[in-house]
Amino acid sequence: MADKLEQVYINFQKELAGIKDLKSLQDFEVKYLGRKGELTIILRSISDLSPEEKKKIGEKANTLKNEMAGIITAKKSELEMEKYKELGESEKIDITTPYPRRVGHVHPISKIRKELEELFKSMGFMILDGPGLESDWYNFEALNISEHHPARDSQDTFYIADDPEWLLRTHTSPVQIRAMQKYGAPLRAIVPGYVFRNEATDASHDHTFYQIEGLMVDENISIANLIAVMKELLKGVYSKDVDVRLRPGYFPFVEPGFELDMKCLICGGKGCSVCKHVGWLEILGCGLVHPHVLESGGIDPKKYQGFAFGMGLERIIMMRYGIDDIRYFRSGDLRFLEQF
Repeated sequence: MADKLEQVYINFQKELAGIKDLKSLQDFEVKYLGRKGELTIILRSISDLSPEEKKKIGEKANTLKNEMAGIITAKKSELEMEKYKELGESEKIDITTPYPRRVGHVHPISKIRKELEELFKSMGFMILDGPGLESDWYNFEALNISEHHPARDSQDTFYIADDPEWLLRTHTSPVQIRAMQKYGAPLRAIVPGYVFRNEATDASHDHTFYQIEGLMVDENISIANLIAVMKELLKGVYSKDVDVRLRPGYFPFVEPGFELDMKCLICGGKGCSVCKHVGWLEILGCGLVHPHVLESGGIDPKKYQGFAFGMGLERIIMMRYGIDDIRYFRSGDLRFLEQF
């Protein structure tokens, strides 16, 4: 039995010298170490030996098997290095050859947000930010939306399961309170940022969207100031006069409150899926800041007044570029993004 092991090893060494590629090496490994390989056959026949011979031959056979496996592994590494070397020589790269570069695109939300920020900064407004995870007090209570107020039902809020006192903000309005608490009056600020609503999506609604909140607080502020700023806003976005209408609207944090609609630029007022076939699109809610909201921000409502507005940025962009589905903005579809 020992002579057979010796002969297998001699044959193994002779044949190994002639292996020149990885496929041949794989066949070679199967021939000697596979389930029906020459060394395996010898190992299976050990059971016929006496206990002393079985131990002696078994140890030698296992040692030989480990050695042969190590030799095959080393040979495999050698052949792979040779293969990579050949590929490197045959695929030389000319580093002086020019190649096209893919240039990225500014997302339309980022583009219009920047334009609006510059517009409002030119009118003396600060650009503020606030937390996406908000407390119930800042998101509702401080904005004159009490615990059992029906307006909460329309907010479709994502509450934090472990602590219902915290939620994903449904609007950027909580920053109104934070800004008044920090800066007092007079105050001019806009607040751009993402907000979240637990609602079904369609061509004009999404569960996550971008909103810009605006706030102006000073002495003797009236609806005339609100209308003047809204006209500047729309003129700056569309670079032309846009047909708009103001109609009464209810928002707990303003009194009086208004809905500002603009004629749909997608269909020219004829009706489409974006404007729900009415020809007009609700752009923003606005109004004079409710005295309770001023008090929550530490402002004396007998001395100061203010106006506020909030709008979904995506709807402004849809009108500007003729986009007929709000879901494109977060689709990640490069065919959409590369248009901007």
